[in-house]
This record gives sequence, C-alpha cells and structure tokens, in this order.
Amino acid sequence: MAFELPALPYAFDALEPNIDARTMEIHHGKHHAAYTNNLNAALAGTEHEGKSIESILANISQFSPAVRNNGGGYFNHNLFWTIMSPNGSPTPAEGTEIHAAITADLGGFDNFKKDFSAAGATRFGSGWAWLSVGADGKLFVSSSPNQDNPLMDVAEKQGTPILGLDVWEHAYYLNYQNRRPDYIESFFNVINWEEVNRRYLAAK
Repeated sequence: MAFELPALPYAFDALEPNIDARTMEIHHGKHHAAYTNNLNAALAGTEHEGKSIESILANISQFSPAVRNNGGGYFNHNLFWTIMSPNGSPTPAEGTEIHAAITADLGGFDNFKKDFSAAGATRFGSGWAWLSVGADGKLFVSSSPNQDNPLMDVAEKQGTPILGLDVWEHAYYLNYQNRRPDYIESFFNVINWEEVNRRYLAAK
C-alpha cells in the first residue's frame, strides 16, 4: 500500500490569524503532497514497500537520502497537522498527564516553552523543534535539521515525538518573513494539547 496524503483536520483558514490560509494551502497541498509522492516513488519496487513509516524511520540509516528526506517530511507533517487546532490553547490543562509530566521532567511550563522556543529559533536553516518521550518515559526537548526527527536511528537523541514545530521558511514566510520567533510565539496559541496528551500516553 502506498502512503497517502492525509486530509487536513480543519479548513485552511482555521488557524488564522496565527497561521494564514494561503500558507496552509501551499504547505499541505504542495509541500506535504510532494513528500508523500516522492516517498512512494523512492520505495516503489523495493522490499520496503508496505512497511510502516515508523519502521522505516527507525532504520533510516540503511535507506537512501530520498527516503530519509521524504519519509521524514511525510511523517513530520502528519504529526504537525494533528497537534494544531483552531480550538488550541497556549498551555495544557492543569490535571492532565502532559501538564504533570512537563512540570516533573522539564521544570514547569514556562521553562519548557523557553527551551522549545529556543530549539526552534536557533535551528540554523531548515528543521524542526520537538517535544518527545525518551526510552526512560521522560520528556525531552530537541531540534533536528531538514526533515529528520527523533524516531530516526541517526537522531542525536532518540525518542517518540509528541509535539513538533516546523521551522522551514515555507511554514511561515508569507506571514512572518524573517520573524521566526514571532511565528513560534503564535504557534503556542494553536497547540492541540488534548492530542499531545493522547500521544504522550501512547508513547509511555
């Protein structure tokens, strides 16, 4: 079975004014679609056709750059759309497991936000900022270049990503130009903490 481009779970303009409709339309319909198509093309006719994206990424060092770049792009965007919502909130609800874990593992929400924002703002060139669950069940913040992610066996720190922020210029340039920190600040207004909490519990 070939990988398929998932539908956006909301309208293109649903995240405005934080992320504009035109950016969402291009980001999903052009960029994510291209990663999906290129990944399928790179795997076509190989023994890896039909494998899950997670199993491919876990052994990505054995694959071509085309699979690494497009497989990462496919997975990362699948996650990215779901952890945002027009009903998002700047902080997770108190009493949720993710709120307690951020407090216990990362020194509280303000400290997490500072570290996560820095991970995105200081990533040179294109890449991602991540909140992930490590093998020890604890949360950690990291960033990765290009379309890499913590699932990959080449990652500096490996784990299961539960929140990711795309800091490629195509994710924000129409609205924010070179103001990446402003885009990162706006991202916090649309985080779907219920989904992040669900992913946290599944990863643990």
